[in-house]
Amino acid sequence: MALFGRERERTPLDGVDTVLADLDGVVYSGPGALPHAVESLNAAARTRRLGFITNNASRTDATVAAHLRELGLHTEPTDIVTSPQAAVRLLSTMVSAGSTVLVVGGAGLVDELEKAGFVVTRSADDQPAAVVQGFAPEVGWTQLAEAAFALKVPVEEGGIPWIATNTDWTIPQARGIAPGNGTLVSAVHTAVGRLATVAGKPETPIFEEAIARFGSQHPFFIGDRLDTDILGAQRAGIPSALVLTGIDRPKHVLAAPPDSRPTYILEDLRQLDQPYPRTTIKGDTVSVRGASVRVDGADLVIESEGREPIDLVRAGAAAIWNSGRAIFGFRVPERLYADPFFRP
Repeated sequence: MALFGRERERTPLDGVDTVLADLDGVVYSGPGALPHAVESLNAAARTRRLGFITNNASRTDATVAAHLRELGLHTEPTDIVTSPQAAVRLLSTMVSAGSTVLVVGGAGLVDELEKAGFVVTRSADDQPAAVVQGFAPEVGWTQLAEAAFALKVPVEEGGIPWIATNTDWTIPQARGIAPGNGTLVSAVHTAVGRLATVAGKPETPIFEEAIARFGSQHPFFIGDRLDTDILGAQRAGIPSALVLTGIDRPKHVLAAPPDSRPTYILEDLRQLDQPYPRTTIKGDTVSVRGASVRVDGADLVIESEGREPIDLVRAGAAAIWNSGRAIFGFRVPERLYADPFFRP
């Protein structure tokens, strides 16, 4: 029983047996580690299984693991679950073993397909049984055009399957935010009028692969994007944390739809093992530690900013989310979505 009848505040890692982390925007941005990420994940790994889930299809699991070891994480290729691996799992349910597959992407995707026994081609003239598309920096018009040529027959007329490893619109890089695989998939979609089947986040196959591989009973997922990471974790039934070191910022958190709201909102990964403050609701006022936000008709009123900016974001998000109304139904003070947090 807690002292004075008060239960202690839980940390995000309490009760967790497997920590699953995204990479871009969570562990690193470009080649370099994000502040506090490596030491925080190494600390979590002392008492829990640590694995990584990535939508990035441009590198092999071995290459990713080597990069993480360079950053100071104790990682092996089997600790990495990639969207190409999820794509191969899906593909195996759609076409015969050993089929020829047209690849739009890089080494990470080619490696997984060849390990599974598929024959890789880059030309629609080879009559591929399917198209699998993933991100790689070298993908250009020629590869996109070959995909369009192979997918010209509609599905309802006997057209071949088209699998996208993921549809992330953007990808964080050291120099800023760059177009991701979603923009490239959209280019092919525009040309052929078809939609791809998606293997990676926010779809569940990549999470199911991770849970099965690590034998997890109580997994926990960390991401930096609401529309892929958090939505995917919700669909897979996994509690999640959004960390503000990547793509999505406080304004996105406030506007998050119900299916993309994280269990926890973190400034950085140091807060993984820190007590997570309670959210208290009294009437129309929501408080997180010293930060309080009140719903007053169409206005969100900051009654107290508190000591930590992250608590104001948490209080503001909870006030909006608990109201049952979308953010566009409110007048939101700029201070509520100020962004003093680290940005890659």
